[in-house]
Amino acid sequence: MGKKRIKLFLKILLTGIALYVVFNKIDTKTTWRVIQSAHPGWLALAWVFFIVSKVFSAFRLNRYFFDIGLHLPQSKNLKLYAIGMFYNLFLPGGIGGDGYKVYLLNKTHGASVKKLIHCVLLDRGNGLAVLLWLMFALMLFLDLDWGLPISPFWLGLLAMAALPFGFYLVMYLFFRPFMSSIPVSTGYSFLNQVLQLFSAYFLLAALEVEQQFVTYLFVFLVSSTVSVLPLTIGGVGARELVFVYAHDLVGIDRNVAVAFSLLFFLVTVLTSLSGIFFKFKK
Repeated sequence: MGKKRIKLFLKILLTGIALYVVFNKIDTKTTWRVIQSAHPGWLALAWVFFIVSKVFSAFRLNRYFFDIGLHLPQSKNLKLYAIGMFYNLFLPGGIGGDGYKVYLLNKTHGASVKKLIHCVLLDRGNGLAVLLWLMFALMLFLDLDWGLPISPFWLGLLAMAALPFGFYLVMYLFFRPFMSSIPVSTGYSFLNQVLQLFSAYFLLAALEVEQQFVTYLFVFLVSSTVSVLPLTIGGVGARELVFVYAHDLVGIDRNVAVAFSLLFFLVTVLTSLSGIFFKFKK
């Protein structure tokens, strides 16, 4: 059995285990009723904001392409990004969305594989750095007694101050040719992540969550960070596990939280499906 098949098998196994744990921790009938009661208008608005967030994410990647001398029209770049989203979600055992972008741009435009890999790494890294910064920012508004010697407020404040310096240091040491893109790419990342926060807010509104908005959004960012790790297929199971176990720490409703997570995954799936309709040509 090849390495790719072993990785795919392990992802399927971990996804199955995670979902098994999740559905044994919740009341599935109650969760399904919560999903059925979701307001379609708010759901549609959440989907629109998610789509727009991905547009800015694609702009961020194209900025890095520009740094290596690859000038893609934004229309072509958006098509490529949509195809990559489709590959990431629906073909997780193969080349993956990022690998497909590298392969295709090397084949059609002759761009350096090494430089293209740097672009997709920076695209992911910049987005993750901003996601973490926003997560720490929301910690300033949490009222938690988590038994640590430092309060969430001070931990969040310290992390918010340290993260930009850490990111700049990594850029300076390993990605110096891309330094000039930091302001623009980080701006796109903020637009991307803030719009996704709005998308999450509208999903909560669809589920008629009237309290603990900040707490739910904080857990959403934590789950988004965990889902970035290539442990399960499309982050399925990992995100839901975070919401389930967050119940004990922050007191959110497990059934509502899992319903929210599943609806967010549905929004992601519907958006990623757009990639199947596009073809990329030189």
